[in-house]
Amino acid sequence: MSTTAGLVGFARSLRFSGMACGPDRVRAFLAATAHTGVAERSAVYWAGRVTLCADPADLARYDAAFAAWFGGAAPRPRAPAAPRRARIAPLEPGERQQESEEAEPVRAAAADEVLRHRDLADLGEAEREHLRRLLAAVRPDPPDRPAARWRRARHGPLDARATLRAVLRSGGEPPRLERRRRGRRARRVVLLVDVSGSMEPYADALLRFAHVVVRRAPASTEVFTLGTRLTRVTAQLRGRDPERALKAAAAAVPDFSGGTRLGEVLRAFLDRWGRRGAARGAVVVVFSDGWERGDPALLGEQLRHLRRLARAVIWANPHAGHGGYAPVQSGIAAALPHLDALVPGHSLGSLQRVWAEVVRLGGNATAVRGAEMAMTRRGAAEVGRA
Repeated sequence: MSTTAGLVGFARSLRFSGMACGPDRVRAFLAATAHTGVAERSAVYWAGRVTLCADPADLARYDAAFAAWFGGAAPRPRAPAAPRRARIAPLEPGERQQESEEAEPVRAAAADEVLRHRDLADLGEAEREHLRRLLAAVRPDPPDRPAARWRRARHGPLDARATLRAVLRSGGEPPRLERRRRGRRARRVVLLVDVSGSMEPYADALLRFAHVVVRRAPASTEVFTLGTRLTRVTAQLRGRDPERALKAAAAAVPDFSGGTRLGEVLRAFLDRWGRRGAARGAVVVVFSDGWERGDPALLGEQLRHLRRLARAVIWANPHAGHGGYAPVQSGIAAALPHLDALVPGHSLGSLQRVWAEVVRLGGNATAVRGAEMAMTRRGAAEVGRA
């Protein structure tokens, strides 16, 4: 058995013991062991403990599983040797402050990495507040597409007209050859956010994510909520302050935490907005768990019409990020044949991958930079100061 297979098997055993070890945590575990190596048993132990444990209650199960899988007792942190007071001078107040300031970015980065993979439904109030600051600092670059207009460029096909005009301006002297290339413009993105009762633990974070996307590309982004009816909240989410924008959006949605009639609501979206241009050539993202109280056949039919209009249709399901998930709900089973991608949508890390799919399927020329939704230095500094 290869080393990677053994590490993945260990993570699978943790999931069977009841720990929430989804694909995100397993990838983080493999990346950590790639840096630390697997020659030392203690290095593997601490790499797994940092990346695979999300709650203090997981530590006992992790230690038991590690001892059973790798043999022997789980490594424990060694108590530091007592220093000789005669040889160590006491730290001055300025030195203590400098030591604390140097350690603070490390602790903040570790907390951010753990929170990035936590399920949004399991967050406490303090973690939700931290998540709000992280979401406010991300900068998602929108997908783009070729524009109708051409623009001057150093490389590309020859621009015969521009070259001829340059010849006339120079009095017949042959100038350098003019080149041109297609311009780029933002591709339309439509976000459909399920705000029914089953999606209530995720609704706040998803609407905050939608607010970030709208603020980044207000002219090419549309946001609607799905429940027992369709509500357009794009105008409310264009506000600069996220708290006021979320409050305005919540006030505009009359069916928050209600039922779900995805098929009927999608038909209303297509009749009123989609066929009139909102969905034509757009990347459409549906954030929903797939529970459908209406007719699943109607949902499949409407998604088939939507797929014909849109550039791509992505379904982000929060349950898809959990181990052992299968798309067996009536709604998601009817939708699956008409989707370009079914992706998890349960954590901040999974939302980053959702945007990576949006950028990839939208045909962005700078997909790598936009897909990661990296924080700007200014945004990261603001989170660190908060």
